Amino acid sequence: MDDHFEKNALSWGEGGAAWLKSIPKVIKKYESRWSIKVLPPYTLSFNYVAPVQRADGSMAVLKMIYPGDLEFKSEIKALEYFKGNGIVKLLEVDEKDAIILLEHIAPGKPLSSLDNDDQATKIIAKVIKKLQEKSSTANNFVSINDWVSEIPKYKQGFLGEQAPLPTLLVNKAEILFKQLIATSAKPILVHGDLHHDNILQSNKSGWLAIDPKGVSAEPAYEVAAMIRNPYEKLKDIPDLAPLLRRRITILSEELEIDPQRILDWCFAQTMLSAVWSVGGVKGPEHALRVAETLDTLAL
Repeated sequence: MDDHFEKNALSWGEGGAAWLKSIPKVIKKYESRWSIKVLPPYTLSFNYVAPVQRADGSMAVLKMIYPGDLEFKSEIKALEYFKGNGIVKLLEVDEKDAIILLEHIAPGKPLSSLDNDDQATKIIAKVIKKLQEKSSTANNFVSINDWVSEIPKYKQGFLGEQAPLPTLLVNKAEILFKQLIATSAKPILVHGDLHHDNILQSNKSGWLAIDPKGVSAEPAYEVAAMIRNPYEKLKDIPDLAPLLRRRITILSEELEIDPQRILDWCFAQTMLSAVWSVGGVKGPEHALRVAETLDTLAL
């Protein structure tokens, strides 16, 4: 298996090591139960994902997640909720073994492969509208309030120490979150991590989202994850301001949302991403760079 995948799995400790060892046995079990043939996996990161051939000859995708990952249940609930409306279809599931079978998206080209950023931003807006077409209440899903609690935890962890993120920006994000939540429209179920690499091209259905977090938030929140992506493109752009300003303008026009509210959500969520990334493999530098640009952006 991929060294990066093994390293990530082992970060769960003994449970992760046991899970790694169990993967071949679990695959064999579900090959029999679901009448599938599991093919060599895709490039792996945190989850075991592989194409499969079903009994009728059609293709699907097997996804195995470390059973201790609490986001797995939320992903299942979100996929069941959206029912393939703007998102990949859930075909089979077994929560005990943390394994699901998904629709195969062909050709499966990620939105990040598009060179035209305006076009990509408009496609994201269309996917957002599709996801929100039938979305209403989001009971029993994690809320933005839950996520924001990570900011005071971060601040508490660096009391008396040299903080890795600018305190002024962290404080601004915390205050902005409170203001945005207090003035939010009725919360619905949103994807929660809708960016260029989580949108794939389908010959049958256009562009489809994958890997939902499943979050209860106002509709405008959905724009926040895309603003700092895709990393490989943004990291090579010396001045991000014109690109980010253009994206916000397009999103505002396509979704009929106040551009300042889009900017505020993007800044606050990007700083939250930086907080999450402290001590992580990638680190917070990219998110912080985007947040600093957003902080000084004039619309």
